[in-house]
Amino acid sequence: MTAAPDADFTRRTQPYRRELLAHCYRMLGSVHDAEDLVQETYLRAWRSFDGFHGRSSIRTWLYQIATNACLTALAHRGRRVLPSGLGAAGHDPAAAPAMAPPGTRWLQPMPDALVSAEAADPASVAVTRDSLRLALIACLQYLNGRQRAVLLLRDVLGLPAAEVATILDTSTAAVKSTLQRARARLAEIATAAEQAAAPTEPGQRMLLAEYMAAFQNSDAAALERLLHRDAVLEMPPTQTWFAGKRTCVAYLAAQVLGVPGDWLLYPTCANGQPAAVAYLRETPGRYRAFGVAVLTTTADAINRIAAFCDPELVTTFGFPAEIELSDTAGRGGASAILEHVRAESFPGGSATAR
Repeated sequence: MTAAPDADFTRRTQPYRRELLAHCYRMLGSVHDAEDLVQETYLRAWRSFDGFHGRSSIRTWLYQIATNACLTALAHRGRRVLPSGLGAAGHDPAAAPAMAPPGTRWLQPMPDALVSAEAADPASVAVTRDSLRLALIACLQYLNGRQRAVLLLRDVLGLPAAEVATILDTSTAAVKSTLQRARARLAEIATAAEQAAAPTEPGQRMLLAEYMAAFQNSDAAALERLLHRDAVLEMPPTQTWFAGKRTCVAYLAAQVLGVPGDWLLYPTCANGQPAAVAYLRETPGRYRAFGVAVLTTTADAINRIAAFCDPELVTTFGFPAEIELSDTAGRGGASAILEHVRAESFPGGSATAR
């Protein structure tokens, strides 16, 4: 018996949804835009499925639709940024952070859980994580749309130049020339820290656990021990950012940490990096979603904190918008809250981050 058209379409295209989401995110720098474009890709593919005659693989066909949908979107949108891409670092940790101009388009983090299948080959998972690192996504924003597409299709997905030419409706020679320019531009803007190899997973877990404990205990001294001397702190949607351990810690101590128990953090993974979703105490025992912090680490220190102060991202990572602690945890202070965090789990939480 022949499968119904809709069932056949789903069976043949569904296995590529996660990797298409990762591809659209690399192109656009926004998890929300990427989800919208994947939906659009599948709608376009479904409408034209009867005309797909197998002249290319179903995977290449989907990438062609997704890439061109992303290029159309990019033609009408400016690049997404982090605060460090807007101006010089701040020098006064006591001053109120400045909000960015209206219309600023911020880079967003990508939850690992949305793009990494649990049963995926470990080598494939490692490649996906490396190609999603926040520093790389930020650098890609400096390439024009076609350079971005060619670089990703060739260097991340490993497609032959001739196949990329078909996807982009151009010549193989044009693909090779565009790739050369894209690589050169990327090399110009990527710093040594962005090119550094990631530390081992156990090292990341340890640094994340210590970061969470320091924050929940409002322990500025512990944070100072964790940060690299050249650490960077960014906090979109504020334009202000800080560079250097002393300035970062001084700002956190003066304006963020508060008192023990003000913050509640849960571990997760974003962009192949350790991350934490953060909740801020609203009333005793009640915490409201605040945002997501993505950590860039060396073997023994945190060298960048990108704290995305956007409560909607917390639910995108699969966590609730609000948390109420039990009376026991609420009365037990910061240490009891930390134990609650260790024992609790939510759909967006990553076991590898614990």
